[in-house]
Amino acid sequence: MSAKIFRISLIAALAGFLFGFDTVVISGAEKKLQLLWETSDAFHGTVVIGMALFGTVLGAIFGGIPTNKLGRKKTLILIGLLYTASALGSALSNDPVTFGIFRFIGGIGIGASTVAAPSYISEIAPARNRGKLVGMYQFNIVFGILIAFFSNYLLNGISENDWRWMVGVEAIPAFIYTVFAFGIPKSPRWLLTHGKESEASAILDRLGLEVTIEQIKEDMLQSQMASKKSETIFIKKYRFPLILAFLIAFFNQFSGINAFLYYAPRIFEAAGLGEDTALLSSIGIGFTNLVFTLFGIYLIDRLGRRQLMYFGSFGYIISLTLVAMAFLLNWTGLMVPTFLFLFIAAHAIGQGAVIWVFISEVFPNHLRASGQAFGSSIHWILAWLIPSSIPVLFAWIGPGPVFGFFAFMMVLQLLFVHFMMPETKGVSLEELSKKLTGRNAS
Repeated sequence: MSAKIFRISLIAALAGFLFGFDTVVISGAEKKLQLLWETSDAFHGTVVIGMALFGTVLGAIFGGIPTNKLGRKKTLILIGLLYTASALGSALSNDPVTFGIFRFIGGIGIGASTVAAPSYISEIAPARNRGKLVGMYQFNIVFGILIAFFSNYLLNGISENDWRWMVGVEAIPAFIYTVFAFGIPKSPRWLLTHGKESEASAILDRLGLEVTIEQIKEDMLQSQMASKKSETIFIKKYRFPLILAFLIAFFNQFSGINAFLYYAPRIFEAAGLGEDTALLSSIGIGFTNLVFTLFGIYLIDRLGRRQLMYFGSFGYIISLTLVAMAFLLNWTGLMVPTFLFLFIAAHAIGQGAVIWVFISEVFPNHLRASGQAFGSSIHWILAWLIPSSIPVLFAWIGPGPVFGFFAFMMVLQLLFVHFMMPETKGVSLEELSKKLTGRNAS
């Protein structure tokens, strides 16, 4: 792998750092904000927490439009600007509605980044290293999560309005990322789809990619012919890739991962830990997530996507069952944090390492952004609905049944991996397109 491709991929993947930081930083502030503004559980879950998640849904659904029209690079720059505005606006808000609006803006950035960044990296990556390079997006997500947990711990109690510092500090990395994004090249595959062959050829030569301009042009020609027929990802030919993208995104959220990340301190406090201990345990969760994500990225191009999903599924089932039992049987002390550490490890090595790589691989070049947008939108619709309902569900039926339900859903994920999920490691994007769409061509 060339150092140049690694550096460019890393810059694009920094959008994931802001994704992770923005997603989790609210966990340290959300209880403070509920007490400050005296909001009900339903309003708090829907507006203070849910507005950001609703933004991710819209960002994911419509993120394919700028990714296709403006290009991957310009979209990544726009995402950085959205993150910066969101962080500053949230920190300066004085009421829950204004706060929710600025969190909504950041949510749009998150949703769009799950379309643009994996698409961009997959299009500049050599086939043999594609899993690692796209996986850096996930690594940056979990690195952002760890830094957010650590930041919350350090800033907790520094002033009466410590929550402003918690949500506002994100503006610093957001600005740095935006500056870096100006320096990356455009995607050569995107340039070819827009008739800019000479510019695409120059970038391919500069990057030293193994695929030739002629090979990509041949696939582009087929794509253009398909486009004349007004193809979309929803026609019969692409039914199998569509189902794969839907199911991997569906099961990702029904593991309960985002519900846990948004409410980690609250969940630890429900398990009997004090506020400081809960925040400190959250840092441990972030560190565990980071270590096992690195392990997953190391293995993804060696063992393959499917094998990692097996590991993750079994880990989910065991850990979530133990968490549910701990709440139902009133196990106290460090039992719940220990089981949740196992849960995070299972997620990081399985779904966490695989989801964005896999979705970016299964659709053909001319529909990749649309397919990525579809998979991301399913992910974020559920990531909006599930965490938004957690305060109400915890108050109504308690954490035990909720985690028990997540454990059952992971049994269904295991069946999906065993019976449906194909292996995509080491195969070129063009060859994958032929394999996955050929079965529905008749």
